[in-house]
Amino acid sequence: MIKQTILTGLRANNDLHIGNYLGALLPLIDMAENQSDKYQINLFVPDLHSFTTPIDHTLLHDAVFENLRVFVAAGLPLDNDNVRIYRQSYVPAHSELAWILECFTGFGEMSRMTQFKDKLQSANNEQVSVGLFNYPVLMAADILLYGASYVPVGEDQRQHLEFSRDIAERLNNRFKGGLFTIPKSVQEQYEFFGKDQGLRIKDLADPTKKMSKSDDSGKGVIFMTDSPEVARKKVMSATTDSLALVAFDKANQPGVTNLLELLALLSGESLEAVITNYRGQTQYGPLKTAVADVIATFLEGFQTKLSQVDDDAIAHKLLLSESLMSEQANATLLRVQQAIGLRA
Repeated sequence: MIKQTILTGLRANNDLHIGNYLGALLPLIDMAENQSDKYQINLFVPDLHSFTTPIDHTLLHDAVFENLRVFVAAGLPLDNDNVRIYRQSYVPAHSELAWILECFTGFGEMSRMTQFKDKLQSANNEQVSVGLFNYPVLMAADILLYGASYVPVGEDQRQHLEFSRDIAERLNNRFKGGLFTIPKSVQEQYEFFGKDQGLRIKDLADPTKKMSKSDDSGKGVIFMTDSPEVARKKVMSATTDSLALVAFDKANQPGVTNLLELLALLSGESLEAVITNYRGQTQYGPLKTAVADVIATFLEGFQTKLSQVDDDAIAHKLLLSESLMSEQANATLLRVQQAIGLRA
């Protein structure tokens, strides 16, 4: 029996932070470890997607590899044959299939993508690339090349997944060849992965928004490469409130609630136990100190693991996976090329 494929992307660039670790890395690694006996797990680095908005291109190549090292330090299995780790740009079929799909995609379809419209409105006179506009088509190629059934997506990617289904059905119907496996619907994705895919750790300086690399100051973001001392200072400066009462209340006390959640996630205690332990306290200092301690300890351990990552093992895994993925992707691409008349 041929296994169904689960496909998801590993961040190509930007510094990874503790919100990425808790909300994305750990669930991804859990999936790779616990689903690979039933599914083929495709973990790809979307390096072509990484410059749909401006970046420093002199840093891209090293950033891709450094982020792979972070994933491996977090527990990503390199010795599992059912887990494939590959870079998007090292499989040229991604780009070629994307061009073919673009020629069967309407301008209006892409114009209706809310994520693009939101970014366009916030561009502040900066150049907005055609690549950003066409991003969902390349994402569809990423999925369809491998017949992926399951693709964990957040709410902001929902339209893109629906487009992937639409363009696959369009070409299947047009060329009567069953060219593509149709990805599962958004509802089926939610049922498979769970509706709330990933935790949303809040910014320490502004707990009304999620922790993000886009915070220019970096004061509210704990990066995985921060020293324990730097991380400790950020936690001790975290925004709380003037209520002078420790309570788990996301609406009225988002800063305190965020600290309670972080303490539970990194200490191994249940959230209920942490809330009970601090319930009714009127000073925030002891809670901040506990969170600072547990984050510092976590970073010390993680950075030790990061220093021990075997770069040669990563390079070997990439070489094997990219060879296998190229073979699979090229077979799909050839089928499409034959259907549309590019190949005999």
